[in-house]
Amino acid sequence: MHAPGLAFDDAAAAFAACVIGGGLDPRVEALIARAGELRHLPAQALALLEQARAAAPRHPAPLIALYRFHFYGHALAEARAAGEDALAIARTALGPDFGDVPPTDEAARDDAAVRFYLFTLKGLAYLNLRLGALDEARFLLGELRRLDRQDQVGGALLAQVLARREAGEDTDGDAVPPPASSARGWHGCLR
Repeated sequence: MHAPGLAFDDAAAAFAACVIGGGLDPRVEALIARAGELRHLPAQALALLEQARAAAPRHPAPLIALYRFHFYGHALAEARAAGEDALAIARTALGPDFGDVPPTDEAARDDAAVRFYLFTLKGLAYLNLRLGALDEARFLLGELRRLDRQDQVGGALLAQVLARREAGEDTDGDAVPPPASSARGWHGCLR
């Protein structure tokens, strides 16, 4: 997404526009829409999504569509791979220094590119938790906590699920804490 001569803010703004659907070639958009119509034929839908990804490799929309396809098809390892690719393109768009200093609370709340990055971290942590990669889930949640200090994207609840799983209270990876323990915020998480 970094075009030569674009300032960081311009590149991040361009990526943010892509996150909310801007800048997508109509032909790629049509491939994604057609894949949605063919969701009952998974092999054909996947082929269309892969074609969309090849046609727009640096745009987040085909990756989001691939992620959803795999996630809702219970192909969690494939969803994780799509999420890792999405994180990489978001990181590129946000620039090499992103995260050296955590984004402001306002950016974590309102900036589409920053929020995409944070939600992708959270999604990857969830997938790693479900796949039993607890060390990776813990690492991703730690990074999310560092970047999203006010828990704008709700990662603390997932950190509570990880803690319960590690304590042996959650054996299926899907359980969430009871409502009394699900207050928003990182207090007591990931010590």
